[in-house]
Amino acid sequence: MGTTVPSYRMAIECEIASWKGFRDGLAGEEEKQAFDDVMDMCRMQAASGSCANNPILFEPMIMSVLLEQQKRIRILQRKMDALLVATLPIERNE
Repeated sequence: MGTTVPSYRMAIECEIASWKGFRDGLAGEEEKQAFDDVMDMCRMQAASGSCANNPILFEPMIMSVLLEQQKRIRILQRKMDALLVATLPIERNE
């Protein structure tokens, strides 16, 4: 019988598990939570990662993280822009 290729979701869970030693070596709880957040970003983009057809699993994982971070940066930028506009003094034509 042939071998079964694990699903992408299963494969990233195995990859994440392989990083347990790294996570355990992180200095504090904040770093560990940040690591968990990054791994959650990989999980959030699992559907896209499974379409990448990339034999190196880590590459679509990194792209997933970059994508999620970019989305957050754009949201924060829009919020900052809105705050800046709201706090600018109104120019009066006198």
